Amino acid sequence: MDSPSEPGPRAPGKGDESRSSAAVDWTLAVRVAARLARAEPSMSSYTREQVRSELVELAASAEEPVREVTRLKDGAQVPEALILDRPGWSRAAASSLAGLLGGSIEQRPRGLLAGRASGLQAGAVLGILSNAIIGQYDPFAGQGGQLLLVAPNIIHTERATRVRPRDFRTWVCLHEVTHRVQFSASPWLGGHMRALIDTATPASGEPLLAAGQRLVTAIRSRDGSRDADPLLGTGILGIVLESQPPEQRDAMIGLIMLGTLLEGHAEHVMDAAGPRVVPTVEHIRAVFDERRHERRGLLQWIMRTLLGMDAKMAQYAQGKRFVDTLVERVGMDSFNTIWTSPETLPRPSEIREPEKWITRVLE
Repeated sequence: MDSPSEPGPRAPGKGDESRSSAAVDWTLAVRVAARLARAEPSMSSYTREQVRSELVELAASAEEPVREVTRLKDGAQVPEALILDRPGWSRAAASSLAGLLGGSIEQRPRGLLAGRASGLQAGAVLGILSNAIIGQYDPFAGQGGQLLLVAPNIIHTERATRVRPRDFRTWVCLHEVTHRVQFSASPWLGGHMRALIDTATPASGEPLLAAGQRLVTAIRSRDGSRDADPLLGTGILGIVLESQPPEQRDAMIGLIMLGTLLEGHAEHVMDAAGPRVVPTVEHIRAVFDERRHERRGLLQWIMRTLLGMDAKMAQYAQGKRFVDTLVERVGMDSFNTIWTSPETLPRPSEIREPEKWITRVLE
């Protein structure tokens, strides 16, 4: 339950039609995403069930080491992880997105042509992501959030990187369970994120032509002289941020800062808890650090930029440096002050210079 003093989800109202999920044909989006999903890695039905059972087990067992490192407690019952295939993840993601937009995945779009166009776009993005997402904690799913693990992608990745399967699966679970703990131990956090999302996607809406004109103006105004900020976005993301009205831009930056903290904290926990429960953690970390920096072709670069994947990698790196520095300087208990309220979350300048957060929040 959200704290009474914190902003919670905004209930859909009469002004929400322009941002409602009814503007998207989610049924079509799910079908398109399923068609774009790659075939599963070859395995027997016995192996598939064995993987599913092991992932459920490892997600549950990761709870204790995560809580030992984070020192975050809530006493809540640990829900079972949901193990999905690629189309299953797309459907779960579509359902969550529809809910965030004030509707449901079963709703029929009001405008047939606009709904189908939006459905095709959403389905294309979901389909591409479904081939890459390994695990995810969705704080808005169900009654109290849901941990999702995409089994085919986990198997594909461990085979491609030749890491030890059980160790890799444990490593993945440490990261995603950390996200679950972050939200379960900070009941206000989900409401705050929802409020930022509501502001970043306002109910008032804006004509598509006007939004496009703002984006074109922002692109033309770039002279190439400004330093790229990998955290606030290079390329498309940075241009989109610059083109937004102040309130929306601030909300989007707030979401980026929150994501940077959440991902950096999870990376810190993986490294702190890993040696105790993942015998080959150093090898796995080295393999994935190398993969994050490997050169890619032009098409891959375009897709990663449009989907914000490179900005996501910057969040991992910068966020981990921020958390590592703070924990080293003030200890985990003092660091956990960060989970007190929206006012104690890091600001952009503090992510880059953690000492500023210490001065503002702890001193």
